[in-house]
Amino acid sequence: MALRMSSLFVRTQKEDPVGAEVASHKLLHRAGYIRRAAPGIYTWLPLGLAVLRRIEAIVREEMARAGSQEVHFPSLLPAEVYKQSGRWEAFGPDLFSLQDRKKNDYILAPTHEEFFTLLVKDLYSSYKDLPLSIYQIQTKYRDEARPRAGLLRGREFIMKDAYSFDIDDAGLDAAYEAMRVAYLRAFARLGLPCLPVKATPGAMGGSGTEEFIYPSEVGEDTFVRSPGGYAANVEAVTSIVPAAIPYEGTPAAHVEDTPDTPTIETLVAAANANHPRSDREWTAADTLKNVVCALTHPDGTREVIVIGLPGDREVDLDRAAGTGMLSNGEVDLEAATAEDLAMHPELVKGYIGPGLDLDNPVLGAESATKLRYFLDPRVVDGTRWITGANEHGKHVFDLVAGRDFVADGTIEAAEVVIGDPAPDGSGPLELARGVEIGQIFKLGRRYAEALDLTVLDQNGKATTVTMGSYGLGVTRVMACIAEEYHTDAGLLWPQHLAPADVHIIAAGKGEDIAEAAEQLTADLESEGVSVLLDDRTKVSPGFKFADAELIGIPTVIVVGRGLADGVVELRNRFADEKRELPLAEVVPTTVADIRAAYARAAAAGDAAVTEDAIEAAIDDAEAAAETAEADSAPRA
Repeated sequence: MALRMSSLFVRTQKEDPVGAEVASHKLLHRAGYIRRAAPGIYTWLPLGLAVLRRIEAIVREEMARAGSQEVHFPSLLPAEVYKQSGRWEAFGPDLFSLQDRKKNDYILAPTHEEFFTLLVKDLYSSYKDLPLSIYQIQTKYRDEARPRAGLLRGREFIMKDAYSFDIDDAGLDAAYEAMRVAYLRAFARLGLPCLPVKATPGAMGGSGTEEFIYPSEVGEDTFVRSPGGYAANVEAVTSIVPAAIPYEGTPAAHVEDTPDTPTIETLVAAANANHPRSDREWTAADTLKNVVCALTHPDGTREVIVIGLPGDREVDLDRAAGTGMLSNGEVDLEAATAEDLAMHPELVKGYIGPGLDLDNPVLGAESATKLRYFLDPRVVDGTRWITGANEHGKHVFDLVAGRDFVADGTIEAAEVVIGDPAPDGSGPLELARGVEIGQIFKLGRRYAEALDLTVLDQNGKATTVTMGSYGLGVTRVMACIAEEYHTDAGLLWPQHLAPADVHIIAAGKGEDIAEAAEQLTADLESEGVSVLLDDRTKVSPGFKFADAELIGIPTVIVVGRGLADGVVELRNRFADEKRELPLAEVVPTTVADIRAAYARAAAAGDAAVTEDAIEAAIDDAEAAAETAEADSAPRA
């Protein structure tokens, strides 16, 4: 049945919604696809659901191609299972929790690893049952502190999550690769530039993991790429660690007066003026910056830590929090507040040095409270530094790592900057921003061990199953498609994803125009083509055209004044092309165009997994990232 604008549940709007910052949020709201119900929570309207279902259909087809079967779990889940796996605490404040009338704890599921695991445990017991891959498309909930950008970061969202179950690591590797191919195919069919990058597992745990990034300036993720093909989320980049330096014969550390030098810039200037080197000038890279941070653990406890890094670097708090070095589970890391510093008077702001409450405090540093101290990997034994003396107006010169101070561990906390060497030696790194639209994990045996998922192997011995996890953000993908395909006037969906195949506009008041539009609608539907018919009688043609551009169906048929001469106008908005066709040719031409568009989308999936296509897709994604960085104008 055709959608009719005269009865369709939609109201387009001229003004952007309050607080909307990105194109997808503005246009999906204005075109009547979604409506805000609460911060980060949206109601889906008929047009929005139509596009969403088409995206889901492609995802389902690729999951089936990869051998995965669909299941469906509830969103309201008992909390004891998450307590058993340790993720009740690990999710921290992001978890929506509640109690029933009997005071039993429940959660609104942020993800379903535990319940997939328990379902397989309930039904399978032998190696003969494996391998297995199952998935669902389901609503998830996370209490985002700062929901933003419409569907890009919400509190309620739809995900596809798949899980593989294998008897050994070789099976996991095969399942992981099959799902990686499925993702490449799906994103190619959806028309999204997509770059697979190395990533960190975070709270999910496990070993190998990759993110699939849509390059866009509206994204919150920073990723890197080298000329030689290295690509990674910035949190997964590892520094090239220099070799340790012998420090025998290095001058002893000495404290010098350095008044009014609370910043790296003032310290370097004072060092060059009052304590010059004989071989070269001091630079920020010769200083050891010690940054005080506050770490909130999953259980809510707050800990003050200190991170030491070269003074020519800034701390990347997200990168530090994502390393997994600081705590088990997801953590929040922020700059220490004045209240945090007041609890640690030994931290002399602007003059902080290492040696805070180590077993052998150096340079007279004393502390009543143990503070964990982490170092950047570049601070290797034998390197010598200028750093704070833990006394106002004083710094230490020639402080040698490994000789004069040690740390509780190393941490990748420094910002990655353009020109840093790629870890694999493939050249200097370039930085770009993007949106994470999928991530795949080799979970291993973490959840299987926590929930005792075992099967009998060929020798009748109980063996722990190994698992993979594969997430794809369905609603986030829809927002990214809207970001990628729009004009200043509105949305511009790829043909196979639009809420209808054709938008027919009856652009006139005559009965003959209305009758011709109705007949075209019926004829197209008989050919399997879906139609949105603008049959409103009290709306001007100009208003109808504006709505058509806003709604974004790329194929538009205009039945108007040309009908008197036996012709109608066929518009292809993607090609920015208009053709006048005899009425008898409109249906066969439109049907052929639409079928060709669908075929091209299907072929894109087939081509996406060849070596050449993968390289071309990477190049396209890189070019898209460069375009997004250089020009924030909408792209069609």
